[in-house]
Amino acid sequence: MSGPLSSGGVPDPVELADVLAPRPVSSSEVVFSGHVWDVATEVVDLGGPEPVRRDKVVHPGAVGILALDEQERVLLLRQYRHPVRHELWEVPAGLLDVDGEPPHEAAARELAEEADVVAGRWDVLAEYYTTPGGSDEALRVYLARDLSPVPEADRFAREHEEADMEVRWVPLDDAVEAVLAGRLHNPTAVVGVLAAAASRARGWSTLRPAGTPWPAFDDRRAQA
Repeated sequence: MSGPLSSGGVPDPVELADVLAPRPVSSSEVVFSGHVWDVATEVVDLGGPEPVRRDKVVHPGAVGILALDEQERVLLLRQYRHPVRHELWEVPAGLLDVDGEPPHEAAARELAEEADVVAGRWDVLAEYYTTPGGSDEALRVYLARDLSPVPEADRFAREHEEADMEVRWVPLDDAVEAVLAGRLHNPTAVVGVLAAAASRARGWSTLRPAGTPWPAFDDRRAQA
């Protein structure tokens, strides 16, 4: 084991970080091309006697928004998700599918389109890979504050699953309890709610500027 250890036998926090470490890929073939994402089969050398085949979902990446009002209430949307046959309580989120659009601008666009809300302050709250065992999707969660409504005449016309979304403002502490009790299952909501509670407990000192570089996303795109 390399790196300094704390008294508890775990790596020092300074050393605890994921690192880009690609393995050689001898072939990559898109075996399914979908509306939002593709599926690719790759032959990769993991250092064993023979290369292995791995399937992965090729995803454009996404952003999520933990919108918090002055009363420390979280904006949640209830949306039907067909693959799991559930209506889930989620935070606003969307794909990074507009060429050249910075992630924080995509987050602002999604918040306005999905929830009819604009924010005067944006910070980076958390980042994660949604399904690293089978997808390259990287997702960044922003904290949006200083909120105000989008004027009625400028609101986005939602359709499909988004057409009848219910909006609810939930105290952050109640949202934390719902996550810990196993009542909320959307991963971006879970990550955002718990990260917001943890950051608030530290006086919001963990927040990063909205334009902070996003190596996990940039590294993934570089390997595409």
